[in-house]
Amino acid sequence: MVVSLALLAVGIVAFFTHSHQEPSVVEDVLDKRASVVSMFVGIAGLLVASVALWAQLRSPPPHPYSAPNGGSVDQIACAQPPPPPRVSSRPMRLAPRPPLLAGRDAILADLHWRLATAETLPYTVGVHGLGGVGKTSLVVEYGHRHLDEYQLVWQFPSEDPTTLSAAFADLAALLGVRQMADTADPVHQVHAALASRSDRWLLIFDNAPDADALRDFLPPAGAGHVLVTTRSGSWPHHYGVELPALDSESATTFLQQRSGQNDAITASRVVAELGALPLALEQAGAYLLGTGTGMSTYLDLLRQHRAALLAAGKPWGYDERVTSTWQLAFDQLAETSPQAIALLQLLACYAPESIPYHLLLAARDNALTEQPDSSRNASALLNLLPGDALAVNAAVTALRRYSLVSRPRDGLLSIHRLVQATTLNRPNASVHAARSAAAALIQAALPHAPNSPEVWPRYGQLLPHALAALPPGSAAFAEIAQYLGANGDYRTAQILCRLIWHHCTSTLGPEHPDSLAARHDLARWVGEAGNPATARDLLAALLPIRERILGADHPDTLATRHSFADWTGEAGDAVAARDQFARLLPIRERVGGAEHPDTLATRHNLARWTGHAGDPAAARDQYAALLPIIERVLGAETSDTLCTQYDLALWTGEAGDAVAARDQFTLLLPVVRRVLGAEHPSTLWTQHNLARWTGEVGDAPAACNQFSDLISVQERVMGADHPDTQSTRHNLAYWTARAR
Repeated sequence: MVVSLALLAVGIVAFFTHSHQEPSVVEDVLDKRASVVSMFVGIAGLLVASVALWAQLRSPPPHPYSAPNGGSVDQIACAQPPPPPRVSSRPMRLAPRPPLLAGRDAILADLHWRLATAETLPYTVGVHGLGGVGKTSLVVEYGHRHLDEYQLVWQFPSEDPTTLSAAFADLAALLGVRQMADTADPVHQVHAALASRSDRWLLIFDNAPDADALRDFLPPAGAGHVLVTTRSGSWPHHYGVELPALDSESATTFLQQRSGQNDAITASRVVAELGALPLALEQAGAYLLGTGTGMSTYLDLLRQHRAALLAAGKPWGYDERVTSTWQLAFDQLAETSPQAIALLQLLACYAPESIPYHLLLAARDNALTEQPDSSRNASALLNLLPGDALAVNAAVTALRRYSLVSRPRDGLLSIHRLVQATTLNRPNASVHAARSAAAALIQAALPHAPNSPEVWPRYGQLLPHALAALPPGSAAFAEIAQYLGANGDYRTAQILCRLIWHHCTSTLGPEHPDSLAARHDLARWVGEAGNPATARDLLAALLPIRERILGADHPDTLATRHSFADWTGEAGDAVAARDQFARLLPIRERVGGAEHPDTLATRHNLARWTGHAGDPAAARDQYAALLPIIERVLGAETSDTLCTQYDLALWTGEAGDAVAARDQFTLLLPVVRRVLGAEHPSTLWTQHNLARWTGEVGDAPAACNQFSDLISVQERVMGADHPDTQSTRHNLAYWTARAR
């Protein structure tokens, strides 16, 4: 602003200096020219200063509560803090860039040309080829080279559908279209979010079994690109890129750079022996660098191991070459670090990426005490694992010497899946003992509280490794399924429960109590995932079997009757649901007592479906009678109590008493916000109903303000297109019109 005023002053002085000069007939030519120049300088200065001043006046004023140094100031008086930051507009999950990538420039250029010139979007390219040929390295390098062309880059582990489904839930949450206890399908949420974006995005599905495995996960719309890595070659010509082994020259250069040895002739022979596979070359270079072995000596050792493998009748292929390289490291480690070998066997049983090895090894002692029935070999392996921090670090360092694991970061490390397979296929390797030990560590590391949000991060960290190591019939596997459902990932919970059901049916028989329990749980998550009619039908078929095998009054039979009635209502028949709960209640009272939690849950659902069946006054009265009992038996601020208070306020309003409904929601909101958090779905729905009944009592302006505050939170937490956000937007428009 100071500069602008200075320019204005100069312009004015120059202009008026010229305009007040008296013309002189004795002026020489130079004075005339200076006068003309002075006039134009003055006019130019005036124009420049005017434009600068106009721009300063047009610029927005600084935030009234922003610190002049760009920091923040304390909130004062009635000043409102700035809104919370929105979800990042550039989500990014991409593996680190490969440090060395030789001989792939032409393929990378062709890949970019395919994607850049695609006539229809989204456009998918499948990069396929032999395992270990460098498919993942190629697409990761592509992502890093063209990072500036995309506003979203996300790499999915795709070898297992449950892990992939859970990864979609992570992306949905980061995009702001999913929250902690959401009921929607995370895959559909991500697809909807991508379809609504106008900018370019890139999805990478890494290590997919084949194209069919991704049928439900590939985005159907949006201005983006999709890269898939897979061993399957069943891709149409225009949508597939077959990745070959490296050419000899590139592979030789790579091996020399990786090993630090400049023997090009011998290196080319090693390349020929290894078939120029990038993973085999990486392992060879790591061995040469880590042990100081000369290239010629390494070549001799490699040929000796190759002869042994070929003598077993196996063809010269990928596994043989990689096994030859790794077997040398295994032999060295077996002599120098048996704890490292034990750790490698353990890591081979988990998912390959981000293994929380510190967390798992810390549970070793508990695993030994909690698994008394483990095999002797499994117990021996657990005892051999490193225990204290120094021993753990020494074992990891030994494995790093041969690049058998990634560089550890924050208690996590990764191991290539081919190293895992080779480790378990070694001679004298006890696969059963390794898998039993890995499952025991997972079991011991789980928090055993799947419904407690405070321990959900621990479950999330262990999830992919639990899926890889736990048998479907184990209690820990069922605990993982329960966690996923409680966390709102109903789709993945449904997948796991189906696996449990199939396992129990095939091993125990279809009418074993464990098989029936798995079938019951499956029905629940099928319904929660958005298929209430299917859940109802599954329970309808299960109920007579449980009555016949367990008896009509068995708790499991009554639980199935309860769920059957509830999903009958959710499927659209509120009257039938009400009648079923009415018949169930006296049985519950007779079997468990009037104040048993199961009896109270049945009373709660009877009141709910009574209201939905068309009798809101009766629902209100039933909730009013139930509330003091639940508060006394279960506690004043449990989720069941808060839910009953919510339903009492709702049906009070539906019965015609809007003032009482508003007052009850007013009292309930701060309690729910404190107990569950400001952004929990139940909190937001309580806030929604408070605004609604505030409007119903005649205070439309206050209702508008409350809905306006609510929608800003919902847009940030759930996204602008979420059904709850749309409902709030509709109500805001309605009460805005009423307020005029």
